[in-house]
Amino acid sequence: MSKETVFSNARIVLEDDILSGSILIRDGKIADISEGNSVAGEDFEGDYVIPGLVELHTDHLEGHYQPRPGIRWNKTAAVQAHDAQIVTSGITTVFDCLRMGADEDGGFEHGEMREMADAIQSAEKEGRLRAEHLIHLRCEVSADNVLEHFADFENDRHVRLVSLMDHAPGQRQFQTMDQYIFYYQKKRGLSDEAFARFVAKRQAESARNSTPHRNAIAKVCAERGITVASHDDATLSHVDEAIDNGVRLAEFPTSFDAARASHEHGMSVLMGAPNIVRGKSHSGNIAARDLAEMGVLDVLSSDYVPLSLLHAPFILADEVESISLPKAIAMVTSTPARTVSLDDRGRIATGLRADLVRVHRSHGVPVTRSVWRQGRRVA
Repeated sequence: MSKETVFSNARIVLEDDILSGSILIRDGKIADISEGNSVAGEDFEGDYVIPGLVELHTDHLEGHYQPRPGIRWNKTAAVQAHDAQIVTSGITTVFDCLRMGADEDGGFEHGEMREMADAIQSAEKEGRLRAEHLIHLRCEVSADNVLEHFADFENDRHVRLVSLMDHAPGQRQFQTMDQYIFYYQKKRGLSDEAFARFVAKRQAESARNSTPHRNAIAKVCAERGITVASHDDATLSHVDEAIDNGVRLAEFPTSFDAARASHEHGMSVLMGAPNIVRGKSHSGNIAARDLAEMGVLDVLSSDYVPLSLLHAPFILADEVESISLPKAIAMVTSTPARTVSLDDRGRIATGLRADLVRVHRSHGVPVTRSVWRQGRRVA
């Protein structure tokens, strides 16, 4: 017997319009969208209903697993805490970032991220999770052991996104040494001599490993149909490299030229929603709002603050004349979904999954009232 649910008197955010009306859900999918008020079903009292948010890049799980330096939390408990905050932020599909590649200066031990992925998947099977969790492997291509870590996920169907990163000093995110000194010398309390050795080691690893590791991982992704992302592209040569690697998602470009070139070549340009909320980058790079005004911002990610993914689109719609609320909401729903070939979600349209969020917002920070995933209320 079919199960039906009706949401009435809602402001329905479609891809290119906002419709005052009702939504009929049948068996976990959107069965009908109708204009005009209705006395049937749950009265949304004029609140917005938007598609469930699709999060491609969040480091938030790491904060629950390693809440303090050197501390490791129970993996299942960390996943559940992460999931709870994700869902109440309106996110129904989340790509959990797992770091590949480490050495004595940082990262996780070999096998540790495989164990985390196993914990996510076990929690999913046991019905502990409310959002759908997929995996984003963040591959530090300069690391000696990144291919060894990557091989742990050889047969994992949950891996749908892989990013190619190189955080060596003197390029990409750290084109100038000011931020690198802050991140690695001051925070670690290194002497000038120790810091110089640290920098030389990082640069040598990058020169030795980045190109062969980048190419090897991109080749595997092409064979398995996994979406590839570049990371912190700063120059046109970086963009050319991304094109050669089959990149579809340009994460956090650090220059206007790189962002524009990536967008013009058909890549989805991703920036952090916290950048929008704060009005600037935490690392001193370009502001996401400037890219939005240029028309080259396609996707937002919550990065390290889950609620920012719901908050940022409303800020863009309020403050950037060329961006309507439907266009801003698409940056956190339909565009990220399309970028990773999840064509069954991200839009309010008949036949798609009923991943939906009821949002109240008169001004300021929006409030998540309720969340449904495939027609089932999860928050």
